[in-house]
Amino acid sequence: MIEKTLFQKISDREIPASIVYEDDLCLCFKDINPQAPIHLLIVPKKPIVRICQAEVEDAQTLGHLLLTAKKVAEQEGFAETGFRTVINNGKHGGEEVPHLHLHILAGRQMNWPPG
Repeated sequence: MIEKTLFQKISDREIPASIVYEDDLCLCFKDINPQAPIHLLIVPKKPIVRICQAEVEDAQTLGHLLLTAKKVAEQEGFAETGFRTVINNGKHGGEEVPHLHLHILAGRQMNWPPG
């Protein structure tokens, strides 16, 4: 049996998290190592290892993650001031948890280039 990822354990309520949004397809919670005043993670409930392993049948879930980012930004009050979304893929992309997730960073001016 494959071991659950950290994010699956959070989704299954085996590990506590500060959840700000949940629906049938995803969960959004505060990052425990924030890189901005507001740093949230949106995680699909279906375990997809990384964006490069997503399949055509995951298209609805992938689109839903982006629309959820908009919804959460409006709900939490930072949609108007702006935010950054990030999806890390693989070691050089900064991926730390092998479960696709979308970072939302807000609450300060973001710089470019980000890396």
